[in-house]
Amino acid sequence: MPGSVETKAQTLSDSTTDKQLILVDGSSYLYRAFHAMPGLNNSKGMPTGAVYGVVNMLKRLRNDYPTQRVAMIFDAKGKTFRDDMFPEYKANRASMPDDLRCQIEPLHDVIRALGFPLIAISGVEADDVIGTLAVQAAEQGLEVVVSTGDKDMAQLVNEKVSLVDTMKNQVMDIEGVKTKFGVTPEQIKDYLSLIGDTSDNIPGVDKVGPKTAVKWLQQYDSVANIIEHADEFKGKVGENLRNSLEQLKLSYELVTIKLDVEMDETVEQLIMAEPDQEKLKALYSELEFKSWLSQILSKEFVGTQQDMLDDADSDSVQNSVKGDYTCITDWDTFALWEQQLQQAELIAFDTETTSLDYMQAEIVGVSFAVETGKAAYIPLIHKDVEAPEQLDRSEVLARLKPLLEDPDKLKVGQNLKYDRNVLLNHGIDLQGIAFDTMLESYVLDSTATRHNMDALALKYLSYQTTKYEDIAGKGVKQLRFDDVPVAQAAPYAAEDADITLRLHETLWPKLQAQEGLKSLFCEVELPLLKVLSHIERNGVLIDADLLHQQSQDIAEQLKKIETAAFELAGDAFNMASPKQIQHILFEKMALPIISKTPKGQPSTAESVLQELALDYPMPKLILEHRSLAKLKSTYTDKLPKQIDSNSGRVHTSYNQAVAVTGRLSSTEPNLQNIPIRTAQGRQVRQAFIAPQGKKIVAADYSQIELRIMAHLSQDKGLLSAFEQGLDVHKATAAEVFGVDLESVSTEQRRSAKAINFGLIYGMSAFGLAKQLDITRKDAQGYIDLYFARYPGVKDYMDRMRELAKEQGFVETVFGRRLYIPEINSRNGQRRQYAERTAINAPMQGSAADIIKRAMFAMYQWLMTEAIPGQPFDGVLMTMQVHDELVFEVPEDLLDSAVAKITGIMSDAAELAVPLIVEAGIGDNWDEAH
Repeated sequence: MPGSVETKAQTLSDSTTDKQLILVDGSSYLYRAFHAMPGLNNSKGMPTGAVYGVVNMLKRLRNDYPTQRVAMIFDAKGKTFRDDMFPEYKANRASMPDDLRCQIEPLHDVIRALGFPLIAISGVEADDVIGTLAVQAAEQGLEVVVSTGDKDMAQLVNEKVSLVDTMKNQVMDIEGVKTKFGVTPEQIKDYLSLIGDTSDNIPGVDKVGPKTAVKWLQQYDSVANIIEHADEFKGKVGENLRNSLEQLKLSYELVTIKLDVEMDETVEQLIMAEPDQEKLKALYSELEFKSWLSQILSKEFVGTQQDMLDDADSDSVQNSVKGDYTCITDWDTFALWEQQLQQAELIAFDTETTSLDYMQAEIVGVSFAVETGKAAYIPLIHKDVEAPEQLDRSEVLARLKPLLEDPDKLKVGQNLKYDRNVLLNHGIDLQGIAFDTMLESYVLDSTATRHNMDALALKYLSYQTTKYEDIAGKGVKQLRFDDVPVAQAAPYAAEDADITLRLHETLWPKLQAQEGLKSLFCEVELPLLKVLSHIERNGVLIDADLLHQQSQDIAEQLKKIETAAFELAGDAFNMASPKQIQHILFEKMALPIISKTPKGQPSTAESVLQELALDYPMPKLILEHRSLAKLKSTYTDKLPKQIDSNSGRVHTSYNQAVAVTGRLSSTEPNLQNIPIRTAQGRQVRQAFIAPQGKKIVAADYSQIELRIMAHLSQDKGLLSAFEQGLDVHKATAAEVFGVDLESVSTEQRRSAKAINFGLIYGMSAFGLAKQLDITRKDAQGYIDLYFARYPGVKDYMDRMRELAKEQGFVETVFGRRLYIPEINSRNGQRRQYAERTAINAPMQGSAADIIKRAMFAMYQWLMTEAIPGQPFDGVLMTMQVHDELVFEVPEDLLDSAVAKITGIMSDAAELAVPLIVEAGIGDNWDEAH
């Protein structure tokens, strides 16, 4: 049956490129892209690597061959004439992977939207369609370029037809065929039929490889002549030839590309159409190809007019029409805007500063928006000599202070925690924080990869913002904002305020439509903003001298490890180099290869080294070296350099919109990854000290995720253990191993603990066996016994898996939605990971919600009773680390403060089991554990 071509006829110019036809082997592209880009998915779990890879290959092809005469040819569904000729044709090939099959339709949609003619004809292969079109085009005097990686296509090469392999950047003409195969293009069919093709299950002549085939063809010219002179071939190979004569004829027919396929399409129709911009925007949004979507929206793609991603429709470019932006450099204009701000129901606000370090940053200018499309920027300390005279910063901030500190004047911003911290450097305590677009986006969908303004504007507004690099440059030459000329700075800064307001007006209705999410935003995430700002500015006190000494000690330990490793290897090598480690372990020492990288090299990943370290000393030394080197570079060397010159403390940044589960993360420095299970990690914690007259108090939720599991599963056994205040691991051991509580051994408790925590994280019998060093059968027996004793837990797990599959998300106790994009993935491994996530996420997410609620309650207490003149004067909340809060407490208030702290944390949520908080006291963080 004839296929169809989706194209618009265009009038071609008489240029050289328009006398060239590009025929793209879409099926070849498809498989090569799929294997080149495994594991790429959008946030919904849909595989997208093949689509992305094919479009990338097309992009490169179109840059190299900008002609408008192009067509994409794909294999059609169903059998071909070769299957009728030889039922075993391609029988060895595995069926198309599900992760590839589901990408064919969206790929075809993208190709059509890009303007490519697309052909797929039933009963024949893409090769046959390409061959037919190549012959027709050559007869019309066109130069034909076939883009493929298929060696069979070499038989099409002649003076008018060449091949190009975009992935290898190789062009093959007549001489190229001779060089690569040793035969002429006309002999390729003979060559292929002699050697056969295992991938297509085409039988060749037994024991005849490329060298023999070339030798025979040089002597006899063709398979027909070889068959005619078969009696002249001596020895075993001659016998094999004579035994293969019939199948050799069949093989010749199978490898011969058909050159007379009947089709409705003509060469004249194979012309690029204008890209369908709206369709591309929709497809790229769905597939989450954000950079390509950005290129379409911004018209920033560099290429020829015919380039496949060129944006021809200026009306679709959302940032081509800027808002009404004002640069305020005189007091009269300032007064007009001051009046508008006073009258506005909601003010979008943003600061421009000298640094990302909120403790050191100074305000360079401020921007406002009071209605969409209308915004203003007030430059204050730009060094731009050509700009109008700027208003005095002190006076501007003094006039704005009452407005900014007014709790009744509602503000919206993007990551207002940063702006609040910077304003505090100027004596302004920002109040009236009503909304934050970063947090609105995060609560709506935490699985989104980024919640910054550029990404949100593109996602929700189809708007390409001006990026900082556009006005300040990149890399080491990037300008500080006060060095950016006002003419460039003003529209950039005003746009920030404008887009913030637009985003809020888009995001807030979405939150309002989901009462649970709205409540989570209003009662947990937004109030936490000020709490985190408070903790960040408090900072932590560090003993820099102790850290310097620890760095020296670690350096000596690293030298000893290196000496031992070099002696063991018989040679010195770079212990930080995966390539050199690979050589030492797997080539020189011949250790077993447990896993390989995507490129086929032996893996030196930590999990691999941990497994090897059970039996071999070298991997153990490498792991020790890695751990110590990381501790040194990340903490003992770096922390003293991060002490703020003004406060004398280290100030981290808590990231509220990063972790999918709702947990906080910390950066610059990361205080949440300091090891607690190693002696060296505990030594680092010893450098976190209390000031004179105070102690460190560390308050930690006890087994909070297991308690949440008991609450969510309502399992009677777990509920009973927690209500009675039993050691839950001991109680589990008694149930699983069938012994009295008093008779539980240390080993049994350890096994029960591994089961309790392992099941929370979806551990399999294989994983449990590995952890406990028992057989997989015994591990499965433990799990079966556990579920028999705690059937509610099994019911909860099954329920969460099914719920996630039905609705695509699960929820925490407090209504936080945790989307599980790959829960229905066709890839078994990814689907199983998603199922484990569906079980664990509600527990991790609920634990995150509880600690956040506790922090806000703690902040309210501190703001009323831990300020000068109040009962708990001097108590500071200084850190949050997972399920733990850390405080500095005056020594004379220890008993009462600890009681207050543990009480507030215990009351942060009402679960079916009590929340228990354990508090430790010490002169440093390590002692407080």
